[in-house]
Amino acid sequence: MRTPGVTAETAVDRTDGTADRRREQRGWYFYDFACSVYSTSVLTVFLGPYLTSVAKAAADADGFVRPLGIPVRAGSVFAYAVSVSVVVAVLVMPLVGAVADRTGRKKPLLAAAAYLGATATACMFFLDGDRYLLGALLLIVANASISVSMVLYNAYLPQIAGPEERDAVSSRGWAFGYTSGALVLVLNLVLYTGHESFGLSESTAVRICLASAGVWWGAFTIVPLRRLRDRKIAREGGGSTGEGAVGAGWRQLMATLRDMRRHPMTLSFLLAYLVYNDGIQTVISQASIYGSEELGLDQTTLITAVLLVQILAVGGALGMGRMARVYGAKRTILASLAVWTVILAAGYFLPAGAPVAFYLLAAAIGLVLGGSQALSRSLFSHLVPHGKEAEYFSAYEMSDRGLSWLGPLVFGLAYQLTGSYRDAIISLVVFFVLGFGLLARVPVGRAIMAAGNPVPERI
Repeated sequence: MRTPGVTAETAVDRTDGTADRRREQRGWYFYDFACSVYSTSVLTVFLGPYLTSVAKAAADADGFVRPLGIPVRAGSVFAYAVSVSVVVAVLVMPLVGAVADRTGRKKPLLAAAAYLGATATACMFFLDGDRYLLGALLLIVANASISVSMVLYNAYLPQIAGPEERDAVSSRGWAFGYTSGALVLVLNLVLYTGHESFGLSESTAVRICLASAGVWWGAFTIVPLRRLRDRKIAREGGGSTGEGAVGAGWRQLMATLRDMRRHPMTLSFLLAYLVYNDGIQTVISQASIYGSEELGLDQTTLITAVLLVQILAVGGALGMGRMARVYGAKRTILASLAVWTVILAAGYFLPAGAPVAFYLLAAAIGLVLGGSQALSRSLFSHLVPHGKEAEYFSAYEMSDRGLSWLGPLVFGLAYQLTGSYRDAIISLVVFFVLGFGLLARVPVGRAIMAAGNPVPERI
């Protein structure tokens, strides 16, 4: 029988010295620094429009491409590829999480996922002409790989940070990610807008921007792989934890799903997170469409707005981390959801052809974006039973990435029914209002105790 908060291996290894733990934390930050460039430059800015143009070059007179003989509108290739990558990630993430927890060897799996994704992203340099199938395949591999790697990366958080410092550590990780995203996006913007002065075509400039994200991802992944360390897992009944890990992965996954039913308050938090994070992800992914189609803004304005979000998200993540130390993570997240609701209401009334107003909205998004995500991650880490970090974070990552189709569906249906992107953007308010209500009902302190973890002074 286990006393709550006391385990065979504590969440933070008590043999770790403070200096060693800090060094490992700094290494952990650098994976966000490495992979966030993919999310910003590739997924948010460049790949969607570019892959669509490549698909249109391969389309017939009616605007269709025909992979495996199936007629697909060229403009839908990017969306469908993202959807397929989500399905692949959903199938792989729980298995990888189960294997990582069974063997205690997260780092080799993190390396494999990171370098598979980085390689696929770097190979996007060869995406030209009418090679839309190559682009779709590389997108599927890269997007699924980053999802799998984030399961493993997030699962380190309870092991390298104590309960009282976890909000700050998680926030710094997000800040590192937004810093790298902003830095590389500045370089991309210089190359893209000045491609003629560099003797490059617009297509070549975009392909360099895409490939450079993969090189950056792979290069900076070296830092966490050198500094993070795996912990030995003590299992009841002895035996080697590595024997049959892959074969036992699915059995352990089923056991994890049954185990999660024993922690209904943890599941309640996951449901709340699924709802409000779906709203956050949809706002981010659809903001460019709203800006270009409804507000009539040009591509340079949209890229600059994304850059502004990245820069301010650094300060937002750190600032909300400090707020959490005073008011608690749950209250700070709830406050951020209220701000998100105000942002959507303001977005509904934005005048067309007014870039300054759009920049102000982007600034507001940046200030709450990083903190909302960082504090959600750290709060969830308190709700995970010891020894099940990777498995539970696979469920968290599925909520983060694997189930992020509902918001775009609501957005698309609202536009289809009304013909107005303004009505589509305001329809997303429901995710923040419902998420707020669900999170407010979660008794976080009791949930942490039920998971067998010590309750921080402020939560």
